[in-house]
Amino acid sequence: MRYLPLSPEDREAMLETVGVASIDDLFADVPEAARLDGPVDLPRCAPELDVERAFRTMASKNLAATDAAFFVGAGAYRHHVPATVDHLIQRSEFLTAYTPYQPEISQGTLQTLFEFQTQVALLTGMETANASMYDGSTACAEAVLMAARVTKRGKAVLAGNLHPHYAEATRTLARYMDIEVAYEAPTPDRAGDIAASIDDETACVVVQNPDVFGRAQDLSEIAEAAHEKGALLVAVVTEAVALGLMKSPGEMGADIVVGEGQSLGVGLQFGGPYVGLFACRGDRNYIRNMPGRLAGETVDADGRRGYVLTLSTREQHIRRDKATSNICTNSGLMALAFTIHMTLLGETGLRRLARLNHERACELADRLSALDGVTLETDAFFNEFTLKLEKNAAEVVEALADKDVLAGVPAGRLFPKAGLDDRLIVAATETNTDADIDAFERALKEVL
Repeated sequence: MRYLPLSPEDREAMLETVGVASIDDLFADVPEAARLDGPVDLPRCAPELDVERAFRTMASKNLAATDAAFFVGAGAYRHHVPATVDHLIQRSEFLTAYTPYQPEISQGTLQTLFEFQTQVALLTGMETANASMYDGSTACAEAVLMAARVTKRGKAVLAGNLHPHYAEATRTLARYMDIEVAYEAPTPDRAGDIAASIDDETACVVVQNPDVFGRAQDLSEIAEAAHEKGALLVAVVTEAVALGLMKSPGEMGADIVVGEGQSLGVGLQFGGPYVGLFACRGDRNYIRNMPGRLAGETVDADGRRGYVLTLSTREQHIRRDKATSNICTNSGLMALAFTIHMTLLGETGLRRLARLNHERACELADRLSALDGVTLETDAFFNEFTLKLEKNAAEVVEALADKDVLAGVPAGRLFPKAGLDDRLIVAATETNTDADIDAFERALKEVL
């Protein structure tokens, strides 16, 4: 009973209290296809040395981003993270601190969160930002819930070119909050006409820029159409570096801006942890309905500058039914990494980094689209674009991986029922060398 302290009687009493017949009933919301129908295909036990050998053997089958010409994006991007970032976040006062539950003795933590919020607000063109969230997809879902609270409406319209993982996270959360979610069909060859779907019941319109296919667009007309109907525009950004070159969502009329900050300070890390960005207009009603924490600056009784946890609308502090969110928290260490990287870059450095990304992508797009059997579908992009191939994109990706080229993300993997099996989403960053581009062009020509 050392590791399983609950007796069968204890479990029965708990199930009776929560009102379910069995433990399996607690997983009713998990689709059957996602559940295991038996134990994992591993030995029940093994000596430690054998376990290490087995895992090393499995790990050796991976093709790491650093061991190949890497052009994968679609929401997570390989950028150079200065060694200074990792060195600083591993200082014990940062690495072991979780969150400022005692704000008066957490001045260092609060100051870094305040700096992070300032940077996010400036990047997004908004007036207020919170202290971060889990990741971009949950930030997107929380933005829809916030828009519903602000507008007192129950419908959200999601652009078809929104990353499907963001859309799915939003649908999952909205389903239990009585919010209707309308999701347009993806259109890789053009920007969708989402404005036509906005009506008097719409709380918000959610648009990604650049979208999942890499297309960059001006959101001003969509923002105007949303505002005419009393709806809010939620702008999603998955490539934060793009904000160093493109017009900010706030300048284009967005009311809430959310996104993924992984590109700055945070490596790919097998998919996480990442850092969600969340910013909005400075209207008091917006701020009071914003999820998560907000650090503020003030002065103490002696006039000295200090930092406080201005808002902390979480379930630990107030009644759960009154909380703006019962699931969100800030990714403190990842937010710090973001802030350090941004501080090292500065405005000039970020703009230069963004230009490098765009130049690399333009060169790659020109080289690949000149090949027979390849068509560039993205008319305006930052560092990511979509190619239409004469072969199945997933098969092409597998063939190129055998040649040590990780060529991108097949659109059919993200949209399995949309008939996009011949589309390939390709990303280029400052980490791609001339040799990488040569290898991609050569390998793709051979495969096609």
